[in-house]
Amino acid sequence: QVQVVESGGGLVQAGGSLRLSCAASGRTFVSYAMGWFRQAPGKEREFVAAIARSSGRTEYADSVKGRFTISRDNAKNTVYLQMSSLKPEDTAVYYCAADSLPDYALRSRSQYDYWGQGTQVTVSS
Repeated sequence: QVQVVESGGGLVQAGGSLRLSCAASGRTFVSYAMGWFRQAPGKEREFVAAIARSSGRTEYADSVKGRFTISRDNAKNTVYLQMSSLKPEDTAVYYCAADSLPDYALRSRSQYDYWGQGTQVTVSS
């Protein structure tokens, strides 16, 4: 099993930037695909970005492509989500997820078994 803990959320003005971090426990971090999802009030949790376990392949939701960048540091068991040009519609609780997934399943929320508690991101207009 793996435990994941998010950090880095906060309040930022529209157009600003934030970097979220997700620290994962365990010695097998390199074997896990890592994903970021978000959930706004009254809405379902949606895919944001993901990075594959070995190929380094990345996937992004269309709504964040070109503004967000996901990366991982296997030496630190950490995945990052750099968010730039933030918009009020990016306001949500952001969740980190992990699982040993094939590349084709990176976007699939139901395929991830391990989730963090979430971190709030609020973008003011």
